[in-house]
Amino acid sequence: MLKSIISVFMAIITFFGSFFGLFITPEAPADDGDFVPVLRFMVSSDSHVKAANDEQCLRLQKAIKMSYAIAEADENYNKLDAILVAGDTTDDGLQSQFCAFKSAVDAQLKDGTQFMTLLAQAHDGGTYDYKSLDYFKTLHGVDATDNHYVINGYHFITISRAYVDGVRYADYQREWLKAELEKAVADDPTKPIFVSHHEHVDNTVYGSSDFEGWDDEFFKDIFMQYPQIVHFSGHSHYPLNDPRSVWQGEFTAIGTGALYYVELTVEDTRTVHPDGYKDEYNCWIVEVDANNRIRLRGIDLAEEKILCEYILDNPADPANRAYTPAKQAARSTAPVFADDVKVELTKSWGKVKLTFDSAKSTDGMPVFLYKIVVNDADGNDVYNDWLLPEYYSATVAETNTVNLGKLAKGDYTATITAETAYGVQSEPLVVEFSK
Repeated sequence: MLKSIISVFMAIITFFGSFFGLFITPEAPADDGDFVPVLRFMVSSDSHVKAANDEQCLRLQKAIKMSYAIAEADENYNKLDAILVAGDTTDDGLQSQFCAFKSAVDAQLKDGTQFMTLLAQAHDGGTYDYKSLDYFKTLHGVDATDNHYVINGYHFITISRAYVDGVRYADYQREWLKAELEKAVADDPTKPIFVSHHEHVDNTVYGSSDFEGWDDEFFKDIFMQYPQIVHFSGHSHYPLNDPRSVWQGEFTAIGTGALYYVELTVEDTRTVHPDGYKDEYNCWIVEVDANNRIRLRGIDLAEEKILCEYILDNPADPANRAYTPAKQAARSTAPVFADDVKVELTKSWGKVKLTFDSAKSTDGMPVFLYKIVVNDADGNDVYNDWLLPEYYSATVAETNTVNLGKLAKGDYTATITAETAYGVQSEPLVVEFSK
């Protein structure tokens, strides 16, 4: 089955010769061919459409086309049952942008696929504020902006911004949400319930801490009462293949990544935009089997490759919580530099550049960060900074280069440490050199 799905990706024809672009979470049960979907849907967020047929429209359409290709390549279940875009569909909330978004979707949408979206306050309400909700209903032909769908017996609940000026969400939505969740549980308490609003639930997935600021807590106390909930959210644009983007506690939360650039927090620095960040865009392909197991595949849409894969045992059972932060951190093991690691120093016009081979993951999770410290002969720091590898991309460079700047003549020691997303560090790579 895996081969049939992957075969649709043109960029992956040499897949079986190299696994550097494929990060499979090792604790996930192996797909031995017994996973047969009964439901499949695509999830993305933050398309930020600006105008008809712009780059963002094309990215949205590519996500939809690739999702159909993946579905149709599966000989056991070839349907794409639904598409969910979790808000910030437009960049400014202009009516022309909503129309461009809808036209881009309609050009790719096929019969038998339920399209679901919602309005976020941040960008979708940027121009018309809450009045954009009226236009949303007219454009998409729905009676409400908060909606409850049932697809193949599975419940989907989408929550838009409130029909109240100047707020994200309102109390009437809390009452509506509780009533709809009760309906879903009454229908079948053993099945996951898929819920989405734009912002991350606070202190769940990567990007949702108080420091990072891409969070909202308005519905959290309700979510905590329903272990069946699998919540999808965007807003932060943080990488979906970062292991912290899958979170389990009282419920399950999943960060969607974004169709419009990648962003990160590194140590005490928010909104980090690495070189080439606007070239990155991704989505999830989500599948459920008859045993209510969920398979998540993160797709690098730019490179048409798989970024990550998870299999979640039926999350409706609170005992099934393999991806709590504590368990994820406990599974994180130190990256390693190869015994024959290469380190090169180049000097030009008084400046020094340090190039070194990438470390290798030992736990299936990507190497998150490199810390580089350079000391002079007296032990003083002359350089102390971090370097972010492009782990959020399917193709990660095999070497890394850092510009140390101008150094005075003398002897120096450079120490390089690779680190996981959970702060587990490699043995340091130590290099001595003279200027």
